[in-house]
Amino acid sequence: MESLFKTHQNNLDLIFHSCTVVAVRKTEIIRDAIHTKQIEFMQYDPIKRSLGNIFNKTPFLRKVFYGLLDLLLLRAWHVHKELRGWIKNSNSDASILDAGAGFGQYTYWLSQKNPSWSILAMDVKDEQVADCNRFFQQIGAKNVKFEVGDLTNFTHPNKYDLVVCVDVMEHILEDVQVFKNYVASMKPGAMLLISTPSDQGGSDVHGDDESSFIEEHVRDGYNIQEIQDKLKGAGFSKVEARYQYGSPGKIAWRLSMKYPIVMLGKTKLFFILLPFYYLIAYPISYVLNWMDVSGSHKTGTGLIVKAWK
Repeated sequence: MESLFKTHQNNLDLIFHSCTVVAVRKTEIIRDAIHTKQIEFMQYDPIKRSLGNIFNKTPFLRKVFYGLLDLLLLRAWHVHKELRGWIKNSNSDASILDAGAGFGQYTYWLSQKNPSWSILAMDVKDEQVADCNRFFQQIGAKNVKFEVGDLTNFTHPNKYDLVVCVDVMEHILEDVQVFKNYVASMKPGAMLLISTPSDQGGSDVHGDDESSFIEEHVRDGYNIQEIQDKLKGAGFSKVEARYQYGSPGKIAWRLSMKYPIVMLGKTKLFFILLPFYYLIAYPISYVLNWMDVSGSHKTGTGLIVKAWK
C-alpha cells in the first residue's frame, strides 16, 4: 500500500513538473508579446460589455458562455466543490442570495440543481441585472430574480439558507458592514461562502511597491486570519478558511485568464485568435486546475471562506 501511494505521488509530481515547465515557457512567450515587465491596470467592465454583446444574443450562447466560465475559472471549480457539500444537507425549499452576481453563472448553476430553491441575485450594475433577468425569463426560471442593490445597506432579516459571495469583497471598502448585513439576512445555521483574493499575491500583487492589475479592486487581498476575525466580529459563530490558487492554480490563472484579458484589453482583434490560444493553453490549465482543487495549500493567491450563523 505504501509503495502504491509513493508511486501515485511520484506520478503527480511528474505531471506537475511537466505542466510547470511548459506553462512557464508559454508565460515567457506571452510576456514578451506584451512588451512590458509591468502589467498595466486592467478594467474589467469594458471587456465584460464586449463579452456581453457576443453571448447575450441568444439563451443558447449564454449557456455556452456559462459553461466556458465554469471550465476556465479555477475559482468556479473551488466554489462548486463547496456548494456540492452544502447541497448534500440543504432543504428542498432553500432560499439563496447570490451577493454580487455578476454575469449570473453561479445563480444559473444553483438554479439547475433544484428548481424549488428561491434565488435572489444582486448586483450594482443596472445593465447586467437587466441582461440576467431577460435570460432567466427566456429559459423559464421562475425561481430566480435579479435586483440592483448595494450590499452595504442590504438586509432581509433571517431569510437566507445560503449566501454566495464570489469575487465581491475585494471591491467593497466597507466590508465589515457587509458581513454584518449577511449575518442579519441569514437564518440560524445558514452558510456564507466567499471566494476572494488573498494577501499572498492575490490580484497579482507580490510586493509593497505593486498594486492590483485590476483597477476596480479596493484591496489587493485578505490575510487569512484577518477575514476570519472580521467575520467572527460581525457575528458569525463558526468560520473556516483555506487557500486556493496554490502553485498549480497560479500558473493556470495566468494561462487561462490573465494573459488573454491583458491582450484583449490591448486589441479586440485577439478575439479572433482566442479559440486557437485556448486550444493550446487549456489542456495544460485543466490539469493544473484539477491539481489545485484536489490538493491542499500552505499558501495561495486566493481564499475560500465559509462562515455559519
